[in-house]
Amino acid sequence: MPKQVDHQERRETIARALWRVVDQRGVLRLSLREVAAEAGMSHGQLQHYFASRQELLSFAMDFAAEQTAQRVARGLQALGDAPHPRDVLRLTLVEMLPLHEDARATSRMNAAYVLEALHDNTIRARTRDGLRQGRELVKVLITQAIADGKIAGDRDADIETDRILALTGLTPLLELDVINPGEALAAIDRHLGELFTS
Repeated sequence: MPKQVDHQERRETIARALWRVVDQRGVLRLSLREVAAEAGMSHGQLQHYFASRQELLSFAMDFAAEQTAQRVARGLQALGDAPHPRDVLRLTLVEMLPLHEDARATSRMNAAYVLEALHDNTIRARTRDGLRQGRELVKVLITQAIADGKIAGDRDADIETDRILALTGLTPLLELDVINPGEALAAIDRHLGELFTS
């Protein structure tokens, strides 16, 4: 009896192969043939799942976002019921920065995707929508913290949201060894410590 193929599992295997290509060789080496070789399959087998580089990249990006969301969800569960918004923001920022292997892979995928988005309107629209949704989630948290008196009432929720998201700009400094993880975490903790009043 022929072996049943789990198509979602195969797609995720391909997505992880794409991550490895980007992580180890850079986005310029990103082709269907290169990813197929990394996944241990033929170019034709890969095309059965993804007809184009754009389709493959979009799926890999969605998969990366899911993996990040799962890591954040596990972290939130560990924080217990009704965690402090400062702890939620810290956890989210830490998972967005390349501070461990999985986060580094998803961070590099994000960078590759943004580069692709600059030249592809479909990817650009998807990326912009995803970033807007992410920003809105942070803004909701900041707005509630202001309402609850955990952040001073004279703070502007939009500005503070953008300042929080600006901390993800530490990524290239970490990737190029300009700063180390301890310095990145110290910057995050200092910022959050100054933002929250209680």
